[in-house]
Amino acid sequence: MGILTDLIGRGENGKKEDVDFLMGQLTSDSSIAMTRFVDYALSFVRNPEGVERMEYYLFNGTLMQRNYCTLYFNRKGDWETVRRAFKRGLIDEIQAFSR
Repeated sequence: MGILTDLIGRGENGKKEDVDFLMGQLTSDSSIAMTRFVDYALSFVRNPEGVERMEYYLFNGTLMQRNYCTLYFNRKGDWETVRRAFKRGLIDEIQAFSR
């Protein structure tokens, strides 16, 4: 199984440990390709447990993790969650309002 297929499977499964694994791939050492693969895989997270975990990372993750969570919630149209993170100073204005 290829890496992208594995990542997508984790996104589709969308449990806490799957989101943790995906977020663990977002480090300063990550290749651009890996960050794109993870971003794509995160778009499949629909499981309420996974969505809750995404919110956890939006408020508690590294800057890179928070940025990808912001993209996730913006794409879902959940601007209230993004706005709360912005008001707490966890993401910048450009990231908060990008689609």
